Amino acid sequence: MEFDLSAHDRSQEAQLWIPYPLSDRDQVISKIRISGDFSESAVYSDQTYSTPMLYARWDKNASSRKLSLSFDVVRQEVRRRDFPEKEAAWNPVDYARYLGPTSLGPIDGQVKILADQITQGKTTVLAKARAIYDWICDNMYRDPGTKGCGPGNVCLLLEQPGGKCTDIHSVFVSLSRAAGVPAREIFGIRQGKESTQDITTWQHCWAEFYLPGYDWVPVDPADVQKKMLKENLQLGDAKTQGYRDYFWGGWDQYRVKLAMGRDLQLNPPQHGATLNTFGYPYAQIGNTTLNWLDPKTFHYSITFRQ
Repeated sequence: MEFDLSAHDRSQEAQLWIPYPLSDRDQVISKIRISGDFSESAVYSDQTYSTPMLYARWDKNASSRKLSLSFDVVRQEVRRRDFPEKEAAWNPVDYARYLGPTSLGPIDGQVKILADQITQGKTTVLAKARAIYDWICDNMYRDPGTKGCGPGNVCLLLEQPGGKCTDIHSVFVSLSRAAGVPAREIFGIRQGKESTQDITTWQHCWAEFYLPGYDWVPVDPADVQKKMLKENLQLGDAKTQGYRDYFWGGWDQYRVKLAMGRDLQLNPPQHGATLNTFGYPYAQIGNTTLNWLDPKTFHYSITFRQ
């Protein structure tokens, strides 16, 4: 990941926050390298989700503002299918963070009404989550005209259910939470499949829900929709069903987890409102936020090498 903020207003302080990769059971991060001409730099996390971030700052009048972050990653395919026949007892209070609303993801009103309709007659967390997953696959679609991964404005999406990955998974999460199913989005970036690829705009969002007595269960209905669009598939096609089966409890290995959480307060705090999502690098020149969806104006690039 290469950043160059030198062309922006030099009379103002420059600050940069980058989603920072960590190892977990699905990926191993190693050989992290950070270099640049910043005045200060450190790795912090937010207070709500413990999402890690690399922070860098350049003083006023700095003639050069460059930073490079690189790392190695080995990512595993995730497939979870051995769900228990009987649901374990659980206390929703323990998962309150993943049952509540966000600024763009309410769990009351029309969202609650729809969630109740979708899950009518379903008595278990697994059955409710599957019903919502199937509804997403049946009723939403990928809109290639959406900027970035989409803002995930759930109420607007229920009126016009086309968007990209954050849009689709925001609806899944909100409906799940409204139905009493703990759920959350994960933000990251896709890996390439060739020896060297520019993946600057390859950010991706996926989701998971918590199955009591089992674990967090992976889902990615947005990739079902992407496959349908890319391969010109219909809902009734056998390949579509194959993708639906795969991304229910499964993720491919061509991704890197970087961040979690909605409505984030960065660390150190950014100027202005909380961040809807933190799947992209974020920078401010003085009090002005750069457009993270425009890498050429922001001046950053991300390269994958196999």
